[in-house]
Amino acid sequence: MKKIIIIISILFLSISSVVIYKFKMPKTILKEEEKIDEIASQIENMSLEEKIGQLLIISIKENSMNPELEERLAKINPGGIILFKDNITNYQNTLKLINDLKDNSEIPLFISTDQEGGRVQRISSLGDLTFTTIPSMEKLGSYNDFNLTYEVGKVIGEELRLLGINLDFAPVVDVVRDQNFIGDRSFGSNPFLVGLHGLSLAKGLNAAGVISCFKHFPNHGFTITDSHQALPILKETKEELINTGFLPYKMAIEENIADLIMIGHLSLPNITSDNTPASLSKVLITDILKNELGYQGLVITDALNMEAITNNYQEKEIYEKALNAGVDILLMPLSDNVIDIIKDLVLEKKVSIDKINESVKKILLLKKTKLSENSLPLSSVDFQKHQEIIEKLS
Repeated sequence: MKKIIIIISILFLSISSVVIYKFKMPKTILKEEEKIDEIASQIENMSLEEKIGQLLIISIKENSMNPELEERLAKINPGGIILFKDNITNYQNTLKLINDLKDNSEIPLFISTDQEGGRVQRISSLGDLTFTTIPSMEKLGSYNDFNLTYEVGKVIGEELRLLGINLDFAPVVDVVRDQNFIGDRSFGSNPFLVGLHGLSLAKGLNAAGVISCFKHFPNHGFTITDSHQALPILKETKEELINTGFLPYKMAIEENIADLIMIGHLSLPNITSDNTPASLSKVLITDILKNELGYQGLVITDALNMEAITNNYQEKEIYEKALNAGVDILLMPLSDNVIDIIKDLVLEKKVSIDKINESVKKILLLKKTKLSENSLPLSSVDFQKHQEIIEKLS
C-alpha cells in the first residue's frame, strides 16, 4: 500500500510539473535586442551620480508628495521606491502619491512593496477600497495545486497594478525545517515543491504585469535567528544546500523567470570560511549564484537597515562589499549620503566604474523590457473573481 501511495505521489508531481511549465511568459514590452544600443547611449550620457541612483531602491516616510520629498528625490534620483503601510492611506491618495513619485523621475521607477500573503501584506484595506486577503504561502503549499498558486499570484499582481506598483518582493522560496524564522511565509519543506510553487506565483505576478523577486538566497528557512535583529549563522555546506535551499533558485534560473533575486543577511561559514553575510559575499553571489547556478538577472540585497549587518559593518563598508560581491541593487540604503559615499568608492578605485555600468545596463534593460509604468483602471479588476479564487483554499 505504501508503494502505491509513493507511485501516485510521483505521478502527481510529474503531471503537476508539466502543468506549471505550460504557463507562458507575457510578451515583453520591447524586444531586448532593440534596446541594447539605446541603453548604451543612455549610460554614456548619464553622470556618475545618476548611475549610482539607479542602483538604489529607497524608502520614504511620506504618504503624499511634499517639497521635502521632492528635494530628496531630486538629490538621490533613485531607481526605485519601496512602500510600507505608513505610505499607504486610501486608494485615491496612494495612487496620487505613486503617480507623483513617477512624475518626479525621468527614468521609470521600480515602485515596490512586500505583498507576500499571510502575515506580510503591506496593502489590505485602503478605506475606500479593500484588497483581497491572501492566505499564507504555507497554506498554498499544502494544497499542491500549482494552477491555483498561479491564479493567486495573478490576483496579487492585478491588485498591485491598480496602484501602479510594478515590483513585488515575492515569492519567498525559502525551504523551511521545524525550527525556523520564516515560518508560514514559506511554501514548505520540500525543495522541489517550493520551487514549483515559487515559479507558479512568479508567473502569475508576471502575467499581471508585476515583476517578481525570489527571496532570500541562499536560504533563510533553515535559520532560527531574525536577521532584522542579529546575524543568522547557517552551518550547512554547499553540498548540503545544492539540492535543498539552492534548488528553488536553480529551477527559477533554468526557467528564465527570475528577474531579481534577493540576498539574505545570513552567514554560511562552511561555504565562505568566515562570517561574512551572504549579501556581502562574493563567494555566494558571484561564485555560486552567478557562475555555478548560471544566474544572469539582477541581484538585490535585503533591506540594509537590518541589524544583521549594521551591527557589524560601517555604511561605506557595506556598499563597498555588497557591490564588489556582485550586488546590483541596494535596498533601503542607510542614509541619503549614499550617492556621495559610492561616488567616493569609485573615485578611490575601491569599486569599479565598469561594475556600476554593468549593473545600470541590466537595470535599464529590465525597465525597458518588462516594467509596467501605468496603473490598471479600477474597472478592469474583478474583485468577486479574486475572492472566489481565494475561497478555493478555505
